[in-house]
Amino acid sequence: MRNIFLIALGVVFFNSCKTASYTNSSSDKTIFKTVSIDTLFKDNISIRAITVDGNKIWYAGNNSRFGFYDLKKNKKFESKIIKDTLQLEFRSIAQTTTNVFLLSVANPALLYKVSKEDLKITLEYEENNEKVFYDSMKFWNKNEGIAMGDPITDCLSIIITRDGGNSWNKIPSGKLPEIMDGEAAFAASNTNIVIKGNKTWIVSGGKKARVFYSADKGNTWEVYDTPIVQGKAMAGIFTADFYDAKNGFIAGGDYEALNQNFGNKARTEDGGKTWELMAENQGFGYASCVQYVPNSNGKSLVSVGASGLYYSYDSGNSWKQLATDSSLFTIRFIDNHTAIAAGKNKMIRINFLK
Repeated sequence: MRNIFLIALGVVFFNSCKTASYTNSSSDKTIFKTVSIDTLFKDNISIRAITVDGNKIWYAGNNSRFGFYDLKKNKKFESKIIKDTLQLEFRSIAQTTTNVFLLSVANPALLYKVSKEDLKITLEYEENNEKVFYDSMKFWNKNEGIAMGDPITDCLSIIITRDGGNSWNKIPSGKLPEIMDGEAAFAASNTNIVIKGNKTWIVSGGKKARVFYSADKGNTWEVYDTPIVQGKAMAGIFTADFYDAKNGFIAGGDYEALNQNFGNKARTEDGGKTWELMAENQGFGYASCVQYVPNSNGKSLVSVGASGLYYSYDSGNSWKQLATDSSLFTIRFIDNHTAIAAGKNKMIRINFLK
């Protein structure tokens, strides 16, 4: 939703910047009580999409930029994609074992494949329409992937590859559930799509906030209602994650009321069919990204957004603020106590401590 070819590869060396530490002083049973934060790099860039590839954290940014930060070498590698005079904004990123894929928002939608071996760039899909706006992209496996975007006709825009990203085909509207008038999605953190095995969930917002579900890698779809705040252009589900095929969490809220902390977080225990609002009038307000902590049995989650970094140890029933930084847009874990987050002008590493 509208909101807020290869040039020479640049290599930039960065030392970790100042480490910040925030402590949760409450005497509760929180597993993680404090975090330490290392700034990996700062730059004039907006990063809403990252993906973890071993020691490399690939990122997609604005102004046609993409790259990765090598955690082992403590180096940042960056390049640009040049297409005519366009200033591309990449908010979707996905990977297979051999390639990274970048997808731009707005018209024209351009989907590029970047070889991990030699960084060769290939344009694999282009879509031209004044309404086109892609929000998120993920892969089921090395051959099959999916990207989703705002509706052009009466359904969400969904494109799928079955050949490792070499070709992408749009699902005909007759095979997708109809969207409601004013329903679309938000390109907030590349978390509109969640995949577990062959199962796929896509979340929407705007006039309706719903969950679209496919049990067969995008061949058939169902749609479920949620209680997340909706009915306005900038309200709804901005982010989702599933711990397994049954337990999931959605969050977001009202982008025009950033401190509103009700109607903005909900949990499912039946694979997305039904949702229950959590922590009403508690915890964070607008959130752009929510993620489960690995190996936590679905109990621990984190969120980033306008309220800073929040943490829950009880499946989202209660939340504690661990950092006040409101400039983070997206976060991914690299193990069960370390995460990488990025946003406005920076990428950071967060160590969660007991």
